Amino acid sequence: MSLATWKRRLRPRPLIQQLEIRDLAARALAFEERLRRLRTQLAMPSPGWYPWDSFGNLTLLDRLLSGRHRYLQPLIGDLPMLDLGCGDGDLSFLFESLGCRVCAIDNPPTNYNLMTGVEALKIALDSSVRIEPLDLDGPFHLPLRHSGLALCLGILYHLKNPYRVLETLAARADYCLLSSAITRVATNQPVAFLAGRDGFRGDETNYWIFSETALRTLVDRTGWQVCDWLLADDDGTDPRVFCLLRSRDFVPPPVTQLVGGWHVLENGAWRWTERRFSVAVAPGAQRLSLKVTVPPNLELPLTLTVRVAETVIATHTLTRPGDSECAQLLPPGAEVLVEFEADRALCPDATDGRERAILVRAIDVG
Repeated sequence: MSLATWKRRLRPRPLIQQLEIRDLAARALAFEERLRRLRTQLAMPSPGWYPWDSFGNLTLLDRLLSGRHRYLQPLIGDLPMLDLGCGDGDLSFLFESLGCRVCAIDNPPTNYNLMTGVEALKIALDSSVRIEPLDLDGPFHLPLRHSGLALCLGILYHLKNPYRVLETLAARADYCLLSSAITRVATNQPVAFLAGRDGFRGDETNYWIFSETALRTLVDRTGWQVCDWLLADDDGTDPRVFCLLRSRDFVPPPVTQLVGGWHVLENGAWRWTERRFSVAVAPGAQRLSLKVTVPPNLELPLTLTVRVAETVIATHTLTRPGDSECAQLLPPGAEVLVEFEADRALCPDATDGRERAILVRAIDVG
């Protein structure tokens, strides 16, 4: 892949186009189908392709992530990502397709097909994902000095020393998306069970099973702060925890980003809002402008009230359907959370189950 191509892919998206977790899930459906077709054209590795559903994690991430953490660009920044225990690299290649630089890590002796699957897909996709064989149970050095986001999904109980791995990762990654099976034993104590030589359920690569309290204690002791936490125990299998962690070595800088009340990106160009929605604006900005479209079937006039710290800074009255601009001056100082509230919205109906107030086509900050 040429340098020019990388620069085009890594160019910052307009604010309205920055990917939220539901946008990622929608793109994953198309990418998953692309990988499925590609696998049918390639020689099958022995004993086969990685059999577990990597993309299924994204549905649970939609349930997990809240507020500003639902938007991926501020978590990743301009840094590369780590994908620990990458399997056949499905998520690595997905994030690369979104413009991220990715380093995919797994251990060939314990990888389902000795990492021949991820290598075959890399060639077939003409991918620039960096693939690193690495045994996290031995003496190891992570191949990246600094990453924005690390994926650590479903591998913690496969590690002999999860404490050391998470502690090392906290020194190299700003954020971590982690999932782990936990025990059903009801206890508020930080207990963990060590598997015998046959592992758990006949899988000798399983070493530990934690209680939920033990997992919280582990992430805290290894240098992480919990941003979001989800216990998934509704599918009849072992309960699992999904969590977004932030390294305590990392202080997130203020950034301008969408926060709450936004629906998925449509046609790559606009978003519907709920009646209440918000934008965080980094220090230094003096003006925030929204290019909006009022739907023709919304009762008018529509009043849009804009608040900062519960103080009204602007009121816009929109009297006709179609395109308008809503601009407001911002108070000086630190990061500003700008909250918008429309006095009416389209209610959910048989054709669309969402509350919809206005369409936002662009956001300008100056």
